[in-house]
Amino acid sequence: MTASAADTGASPAPAPGKTKAFLRLVMIEHSVFALPFAYIAALTAMFLDDGTIHWVQLLLVTVAMVGLRTFAMACNRIIDREIDARNPRTAGRELVTGAVSVRSAWTGAGIALAVFLGAAALLNPLCLVLAPVAVVPMVVYPYGKRFTDYPHAILGLAQAMGPIGAWLAVTGSWSWEAVVLGLAVGVWIGGFDLIFACQDVAADRAEGVRSVPARFGVPAALWGARGAHVVTTALLVWYALLTDAGGFFWAGLVVVAAAFVYEHTIVTPHDLSRLNRAFFTVNGFIGISLFGFALADLLVRGLTL
Repeated sequence: MTASAADTGASPAPAPGKTKAFLRLVMIEHSVFALPFAYIAALTAMFLDDGTIHWVQLLLVTVAMVGLRTFAMACNRIIDREIDARNPRTAGRELVTGAVSVRSAWTGAGIALAVFLGAAALLNPLCLVLAPVAVVPMVVYPYGKRFTDYPHAILGLAQAMGPIGAWLAVTGSWSWEAVVLGLAVGVWIGGFDLIFACQDVAADRAEGVRSVPARFGVPAALWGARGAHVVTTALLVWYALLTDAGGFFWAGLVVVAAAFVYEHTIVTPHDLSRLNRAFFTVNGFIGISLFGFALADLLVRGLTL
């Protein structure tokens, strides 16, 4: 989440226009976390299929990913608005302050869903048929904190759909390589959601909001995140082996592993002051850097523009 005036103590900014406020509500810039992995899947599928980048398909994958994520974030904010109002960290969110009305948020969510379904339909019939499989976890996730101590796993499952869907968008057929990459993304995002949830332990316990940190404590959550990121690294290695990745991709995995080590050294149970750096900066770097290395690897191996 980007820091709000309520989070930082700064003077509130002038009220943005409705569109700008909605984009802030759904944190559109955070598409950087999952989108690079969808590109890795799509471009690898293109390389293995005919060795050529199909730009229209790649554009439609982008539209579908951003549309689905926007729908998911809007639903999340709508469903959680009462919980957000009682948490000092989230009390400045747009639905709480009134910068975005519930009606506007639902309208934006509906438009985003229509964009996603339209892009899926243009990609291939299988993508459209399977679209509900991607949508359901996105809606279930915000309710998860009300009935399970492991809502992070639901988020991971939702995010795992991205690479799988991107591969299906290109080939129209199932791929176990994409499943492995999707699992890597899901475990990675579930792991850093464990870190992110650590800052809300007191508020979550007071409100009965369920999470691993609230149930088991911050130290256990951080150990869980470390374990998740070890598994993520192993899954990325498996993906590299399945796709016969070259030297650039392996170099990217070394960079990712180093970033994970750094992430877990700057956040400790007794010092969460650098949590935002771990959550936003490091994880954004992981997605973008691995995509850069993967793209370089595919181009060196013969992928043509």
